[in-house]
Amino acid sequence: MTSRDVARAAGVSQAAVSLVLSDKWRGRVSEAKAAAVRGAARELGYRPNLAARSLRLGRTRTALLVVPVLTTEFFARVHTGAARVAAEHGFGVVLYPSPELVGPAPDPFASASTALDGVIASSMAAGALSTLRDGGLPLVMLDSDPADPQAAATVNLDIPAGIRDVTRHLLELGHRRLVHLAADVDSWTFTVRARAVAETVRAAPEAELATVRTRIGVPDGEAAARAALTGPGPRPTALVCDDDILAAGALKAARRLGLRVPQDLSVTGCDDLPLATAVEPELTTVHLPAEEFGATGMRALIAALDGRAPTSVTLPVRLVVRGSSGSAPE
Repeated sequence: MTSRDVARAAGVSQAAVSLVLSDKWRGRVSEAKAAAVRGAARELGYRPNLAARSLRLGRTRTALLVVPVLTTEFFARVHTGAARVAAEHGFGVVLYPSPELVGPAPDPFASASTALDGVIASSMAAGALSTLRDGGLPLVMLDSDPADPQAAATVNLDIPAGIRDVTRHLLELGHRRLVHLAADVDSWTFTVRARAVAETVRAAPEAELATVRTRIGVPDGEAAARAALTGPGPRPTALVCDDDILAAGALKAARRLGLRVPQDLSVTGCDDLPLATAVEPELTTVHLPAEEFGATGMRALIAALDGRAPTSVTLPVRLVVRGSSGSAPE
């Protein structure tokens, strides 16, 4: 299968095929013809000769995606979105996890600057980036401080808005004793979540907030929730969890303590993983568009590599109300 076959199927010239598949078609090929080329390439299963193209362009056509872990559905979806856009532009993606959220990690190559074109990284794996930052590669940060001076662009989810929405939802249900089960991870994303919860509760009359920090895991969430629910003083009526995994642990703790959800206790999460509808009751949470998150990050990196100024983006999130939240007990 050659570019000539794609050109024939799409009804365009080989030059047009080359422009479209190298993402240099804007202003030179119409959108309709570009769509026809991409469609023909998909149907024919055409893959450009990346080795030959790399020699011509002086590029490896390879991007590195740095994530903290591969054991959660969220980052698997981020990779899916990034890899889809990369494939559309003739790029490959090397996935580089940073286990245990620690760093700095060693350079994954003998020299990243010669093996890669650019890097996309989650703020949760920022500790692994010290070597890569020094390599001068274009860097797009995900879920990270927009003021990062070394990032060509940042792509964020509007998690503060989502956390405010879920906290406000609980307050509107009458809850005034809330506990934030906060991920014990030193990263920008969890800092802004904590700030959003605290500011929202502070604005509500007579509302109180306690914070329990914990590692991310179902057993960790269960232990933290049990401590919050059995500590001194009046029992909290709502748990605001930093993610769905912690919320699943909190639901387990409530059940083992004989508490009914949501009649005695409301529990909320963040991410909207498949886990959110696997638990009973199903979890009220904040939906994060993980696949589009990864795709947008890859588009920003490709823009930087093409000499275009990438735009920092914040993607919207949304509150999903399910059975784990209800009116505060009287």
